[in-house]
Amino acid sequence: MKYLENRGYDTEIIDYRPDYLTYKLWAIGPRWDKNIFLRVIYFAYVVPRRLLMYKRRRKFDLFTASRLKLTPRVYRSIEDLRFDPPQADIFFAGSDQIWNTESPNGKDPAFYLEFAPNCSIKASYAASFSTSDIAQGLVKFVASRLKRFDFISVREDTGLKILNKLGVEGGSVVVDPVFLLNRTEWEYLSKQVTDGKYIFIYDQENNHLIKESALKLSKAYNLKIYAIESLYPISYADKTFKNAGPEEFLGLIHNCEICLTNSFHCMSFSLIFNKKFYLFRRTHQKVNSRMIDLLNYLNLSDHIAKESLENINNDAIKFQEVFDLLEKRKENSVDYIDMVISSAEVNG
Repeated sequence: MKYLENRGYDTEIIDYRPDYLTYKLWAIGPRWDKNIFLRVIYFAYVVPRRLLMYKRRRKFDLFTASRLKLTPRVYRSIEDLRFDPPQADIFFAGSDQIWNTESPNGKDPAFYLEFAPNCSIKASYAASFSTSDIAQGLVKFVASRLKRFDFISVREDTGLKILNKLGVEGGSVVVDPVFLLNRTEWEYLSKQVTDGKYIFIYDQENNHLIKESALKLSKAYNLKIYAIESLYPISYADKTFKNAGPEEFLGLIHNCEICLTNSFHCMSFSLIFNKKFYLFRRTHQKVNSRMIDLLNYLNLSDHIAKESLENINNDAIKFQEVFDLLEKRKENSVDYIDMVISSAEVNG
């Protein structure tokens, strides 16, 4: 959005808040609702963790309200969108995990722009399936909706392969939106929250290899360990940030010496800020595709940790070469955006 605004276009983000996203945080799942004892465990352990998530989400909401332009209306369902769709010449669907069919949003027609008027241009930008394949029972659902798009781009080679399997032609691979802005623009948004030299941990699944590696690197380089704590406690860290928002997240990456993560965007900002990093695969193998695809393209696949850090390339990353490769794909991405916008101008 910021990239389009910088080029003078009037843009809005559809403020879409379906129930499955709004109430998921507090819903009691079936595994906890079987008897009174499990419910006690739920309220004693799960609720405090979700309260922490709520506080973090609140920071993200405040960031969104202050930095992004949303539609005046909040839409709660696909029916709301169909009845009173936002007015626009172009609708972009994107990007992170938007078509992940293992989550409710991947099965929601809204994220396939089903509500968009026929006279408008329907396009995706850096959309992600966040998986290596589509469940057989959902192939027809996804394929039929994607074939209605005027333009389609995805963020990883795996996504392009999925499009081909679905019979969706004309897809292209573009950079994640974070790469459309330059380093200076992201530095402006970052917030320094600590001093000193440290290793930064952003672990989305309590990965034991990240813990072992962090402790080993901390000892070897005499560095503190700082971490953003979300779902899982990170007891080995010297300091944890429990309510970090986007600005603190950026600041912790920007000011660290080494970054250890299994997150696509943490890895991406490590690249943008020219930080030494180690990437760790997630246990759920299907979600690794976008991270691995990007590092393969950047010739950095040897920076992916496997069983230990012993097999990883510890040489300094040649960030100028990385920058040149990213710029090449960014140019292709800008060409794609220009093509979409030009089509609307011609039709208009």
